[in-house]
Amino acid sequence: MPTTATPQRVLVTGSQGFTGRYVAQRLQQAGYRVIGTSTHPRGAATGVGECECLPLDLQSAEQTAQVVKQANPHAVIHLAALAFVGHGDQNAFYDVNVKGTRNLLSALAQSNAPLNKVILASSANVYGNSTEGQLDETSPFNPANDYAVSKVAMEHIASLWAEKLPLLITRPFNYTGVGQETRYLVAKIVHHFRTRAAVIELGNTDIARDFSDVRDIASAYQGLLDSSAQGQAVNLCSGQQTSLQEVIDLCAELTGHRMDVQVNPAFVREKDVKKLFGDNRRLQQHLPSWKPQPLSTTLQWMLEAR
Repeated sequence: MPTTATPQRVLVTGSQGFTGRYVAQRLQQAGYRVIGTSTHPRGAATGVGECECLPLDLQSAEQTAQVVKQANPHAVIHLAALAFVGHGDQNAFYDVNVKGTRNLLSALAQSNAPLNKVILASSANVYGNSTEGQLDETSPFNPANDYAVSKVAMEHIASLWAEKLPLLITRPFNYTGVGQETRYLVAKIVHHFRTRAAVIELGNTDIARDFSDVRDIASAYQGLLDSSAQGQAVNLCSGQQTSLQEVIDLCAELTGHRMDVQVNPAFVREKDVKKLFGDNRRLQQHLPSWKPQPLSTTLQWMLEAR
């Protein structure tokens, strides 16, 4: 645990992204000195989790080494990634998620930083979407898109530094919260209810997935940073399944608003299994007091946000 006299320095890549802002805020509240990075850092502190932020293009090995030297971190949480599955440039997933992570790991291994933990954010997408039911960390990789393949590759790249760096890999399932872009499903549904739209177009509303609150995910990152967990992968998930129809019904109940839900064939994924969710027992072994809040609480927070 950090002390107020000599706070530990944590380098958080992607600190101005959706997840990074909440992780930075959580770490600051816990007494850490957070040094963030962003491709194009904003100037003045204007929102949640704002911290000192260095410009960093992870595709530049030289700049990455310079940032690591400047930050001289005790720990790293690597969140920077190209994460939207529908991104148009498929090559960019590999440039950012694989090459960028390799540059970071190489820079850390060659530095004299007093590292005690390096957390790499992978994704539950590595498991794919064709295996029904609950998935734990031993579930086989079965990536279904370039984003997922890039995360599998990132995990394999990380293994090359397993004996040199104190690595821990996280595999987050779906999570949401205030500030998430509306191209993501739950945020899209919430936005339609907030604006009291008459119609929403979705794909399969009967599929059930694991949805967490971004604040709980940030809490998990901070807890894992404080823990002895190392040398393994850890699912970040609620351990519960909720269908999109249930999300819609919860929002309708919270707002009193009803919408016409229309199925857009372009959004339908025929091969998606109906029920897929995570096993969080390993996470709870490391963090016995960690407990996800109900999805209804998250949705109410999002619906009422200003």
